[in-house]
Amino acid sequence: MERVTKNREVDQIWDACLRVIQQHIPEQSFKTWFEPIRPLKLYGKVLTIQVPSQFFYEWLEDNYVNLLRKALDYAIGRDGLLEYSIIVDKGNEKHQPLTMNVSTQKSPNFTKPDNFATDPRLGTNNKDKDKDQDSMNLDTYLNPNYSFDNFIEGDCNRLARSAGFAVAQRPGLTSFNPLMMYGGVGLGKTHLVQAIGNYIMNHFDNKLVLYVSSEKFTNQFINSIRNNTLQDFTDFYMKVDVLAIDDVQFLSGKEKTQDTFFHIFNHLHQLGKQIIMTSDRPPRELQGLQDRLLSRFKWGLTADLQTPDFETRIAIIQKKIQSEGISIDYDVIEYIAHSVNSNVRELEGVIVSLMAQASLTRREIDVELAKNTLRNIVMNEDKEVTIDTIQEIIADFFQITIADLKSKSRKKEVVYPRQLAMYLAKEYTDLPLKSIGYHFGGRDHSTVIHSIQSVNLLMDETPDVEETLQKLRSYFK
Repeated sequence: MERVTKNREVDQIWDACLRVIQQHIPEQSFKTWFEPIRPLKLYGKVLTIQVPSQFFYEWLEDNYVNLLRKALDYAIGRDGLLEYSIIVDKGNEKHQPLTMNVSTQKSPNFTKPDNFATDPRLGTNNKDKDKDQDSMNLDTYLNPNYSFDNFIEGDCNRLARSAGFAVAQRPGLTSFNPLMMYGGVGLGKTHLVQAIGNYIMNHFDNKLVLYVSSEKFTNQFINSIRNNTLQDFTDFYMKVDVLAIDDVQFLSGKEKTQDTFFHIFNHLHQLGKQIIMTSDRPPRELQGLQDRLLSRFKWGLTADLQTPDFETRIAIIQKKIQSEGISIDYDVIEYIAHSVNSNVRELEGVIVSLMAQASLTRREIDVELAKNTLRNIVMNEDKEVTIDTIQEIIADFFQITIADLKSKSRKKEVVYPRQLAMYLAKEYTDLPLKSIGYHFGGRDHSTVIHSIQSVNLLMDETPDVEETLQKLRSYFK
């Protein structure tokens, strides 16, 4: 009968594999792709190793499968087999990680924790339950992956995050009731409101938490009218201890839905139940909502989430790649953070696309790959002028190289084109001065300011400078 070896033996076998692998690849590649791997067990001749993410597994299979075969031959023998245990959900203090076991032939076999099938917080992820998304069956609809631990705090969201955590610790007992959080697309409103709900679920067994989008709330309301069950609908919502409703701006113009929500709001608030809401704009700018609702939205705390600053974007990227179990050089992280300054969702989307590009092309993730990825995803609008475009045009116009523009050279034939390039970068892009300086050899914002001022002085003194600028601008049309 086959036996499962002890942990020490598994470690020894995996160490033997690593010795072979280390001899055939660069040190950085070894640290990135093999040091995070953990050996789990050896059942007969089948070695199971745990990898941090699906992307990590795909990279190993696409780039190192032959090397792994060689290592297995050495450590186990020609009949040795490899199986991956892929972490697809890291879980939390109450729930084990959800993993997926995959052989090198990529035939998945899910390994579920004992409580997976009955865990109500997994909602629609539960395969054993075909749920009507607009039914009145009680389900929190919370995504357990959203937590305070993986929410990156910065100046852009500190008030909202702090208020949210205070509410999570003492739901219904703070002055932040209701808690209204607003901000643009992809800035973390849904993450934060669900983090509050998950924290309460994990720390207060007696609290009934319900997260619902305003669209789902409206659909349930319409269904209750059609089925003549409006009282059941109202009773259902009046039983909850914490009501989190997402995107309340979509209640605009729906008078009957607003009437019902008004009565539910009043009932819950009077009983000291916690109400949390999100919106894409502050209450004063919400159109099509009843004045009595808007006034109640202002009873508690209104907190905004703004576009993340550079330092916060760096932290978001680092957290994302850490969750994928990979490492990327800091200069790549810095380049992405400088180039993508819109919202968190787009930033994370770029990271996913970058990993996909690396996997498909079997390339290590470097600045050049990041540039190509960003050009295809973020900078794909017609006629959009980017830093790269400006540098290419300036270098071609003055017969110098882009490396010259980024160099420390103080030669006049380089300084003048560099100043014009910075001037045009300020004119044509939305990048802050710090980011513009970064793209010109890591210069600080004061150098960019000096360059812009120098070009303005030259235009006053020399008509040829304005003429040169007009010629350069014509290339952007």
